Amino acid sequence: MNHLRPQTHIAPTDGSAAYDASSADAKRGKKRGSYNCGRCGLPKKGHNCNVKTPTSPSHSSLSTFSAVSAAPSSASLVRQPPPNLRRALSFEDAVAGGGFDDDLMDLAGGDAGGAFPESDLDLDLDLDSSGLPMSLLWEVLRRLPPAGLLSAARVSRVWRETTKRLWRAAEELNVRVPARVQVGSVASMLQKCPGIVKLSIKMESDVDSTMLACIAFSCPNLEYMEISTTDTAINRINGDELSRFVSEKKSLKSLKMEGCCNLGRLVLCSSSLSTLWLSDLFSLSKMVFNCPQLREISLEFSRQENDGTDLKTLMEGLGRSCPSLQNIHISSMHLSHAVVLAITAAHLRELRMLSLVLGSEITDASVAAIASSYPNLELLDLSGSGISDSGIGMICNVFSETLTRLLLALCPCVSSSGIQFAMAQLPNLELMDCGMTICDPNSDNPTGDDNSCESQHRSIANGHLTNQKLIIKHSRLKKLSLWGCSGLDALYLNCPQLTDLNLNSCRNLHPERLLLQCPGLENVHASCCQDLLIMAIQNQVRNAYTAMENLLLCKRLPDGSKRVRVPHHLLSNESLEDDNKRRKIERRLCNVVVD
Repeated sequence: MNHLRPQTHIAPTDGSAAYDASSADAKRGKKRGSYNCGRCGLPKKGHNCNVKTPTSPSHSSLSTFSAVSAAPSSASLVRQPPPNLRRALSFEDAVAGGGFDDDLMDLAGGDAGGAFPESDLDLDLDLDSSGLPMSLLWEVLRRLPPAGLLSAARVSRVWRETTKRLWRAAEELNVRVPARVQVGSVASMLQKCPGIVKLSIKMESDVDSTMLACIAFSCPNLEYMEISTTDTAINRINGDELSRFVSEKKSLKSLKMEGCCNLGRLVLCSSSLSTLWLSDLFSLSKMVFNCPQLREISLEFSRQENDGTDLKTLMEGLGRSCPSLQNIHISSMHLSHAVVLAITAAHLRELRMLSLVLGSEITDASVAAIASSYPNLELLDLSGSGISDSGIGMICNVFSETLTRLLLALCPCVSSSGIQFAMAQLPNLELMDCGMTICDPNSDNPTGDDNSCESQHRSIANGHLTNQKLIIKHSRLKKLSLWGCSGLDALYLNCPQLTDLNLNSCRNLHPERLLLQCPGLENVHASCCQDLLIMAIQNQVRNAYTAMENLLLCKRLPDGSKRVRVPHHLLSNESLEDDNKRRKIERRLCNVVVD
């Protein structure tokens, strides 16, 4: 990096060869730092600089920059996407006092660990003006927030070039755009990062086709895009504009967008799209998918009675044009048995996850159709449906070897007997959601929605579910949700692998009828529960922790006859292995969440 030192070129009058200062620098060995102040230019010795660093430009309002996926070398940088992109740490708190708009952008990228081997740079020769190895400089700068990164660019020419390479090498960008920021500011930021592969934008103002055009122009290699909106923002993108964007982005693999209430009609044609999430859909007159590589689709419709979308026709076309679908999630109040039959008639051989939410007209007959067409499901979500214990029986008979996640929240016809039967017949189950299933009709609505006629209907239908009890013994269950089960008064759990238990709004659960034999519990949610119940939960999880800890204080006699307690003065002689076991147990202390 000798080009950083000012070189002197003298042309002698006698015509001899010019003196090259670079050869002299090579003889001096390692370079030293500058002896003058970088702010005012005066000698550093005995000098106190009062010149303040100029503030950063307002158009570069960012809040987070993190690791990128490549490292500098002597040759020009060539973007090579890492095999596994992951979001790095957030620096929102660190930039609060940096003179930037804290609420504009979050920048993240892939991990650069191992991407910059020592053999690429000579740690003794590749130094900046201050003697800092370039490899160390890269590792330090890539962890700075944008405020610090822009300030570092003014230190020297080497630092400025390094920061430019950092921006160019960034692969993941997380942007939060407040209402006062113009689209042009976002465009200028995107143009600094031409290698962006994954883009996530949270809009606090209205979003329209101008933002799509900005993204399409600035991100030629975009593969993952997510646009979310706040409550005050409106997504004004229509179906034709979104269809044009998807067809032009040949490398786009994942598209997630919120607030899609103005699409009207949508015709998606893409040979690369594999994941599609659209929410807040309303009255789609036409919706056609021509995406042969589509693996996952999530369509959430607005909860309005006048939604005129023809879900049956939509599902029929989806089955014909997307034969590789593995995950389907549809949330709509207009889901019916006819829609389920359209899905089962598609014969999607690779389907593994099926989620049909809020379909009150989905019955046990729908469960029979699903079970006969897709016997290899791993996840089944029928929350808000009208299935009964008979439907649960069919689920257990068909999916006993494959099902790992079952969600039956807001199902008024399911009783505690059906839940116990499912837990006994599904040995591979890891997640079970029964929220708002066992409800007391005399209790207050836990959702806080007093105008919900649907909740009142569920309460009337659940009149026979009061004073119910659950006895669950399962060896693999990890998460259990009983939120809003106000008709439950007794609960007995023997689940050694259970880590998360949700008992929010279980108001009628008696403390003396609660037994938790779950030594692996990490979180118990008990909001809106009785104080005595919360105390009982805390005592049981604390006693379980103490019992596990006391096991380390006991040892068996040499003949194996019985266990004796180890005196406290001998604990210092315990082996390192026992200390490691004790530390692991301390980290598993259960947290009872009541707020």
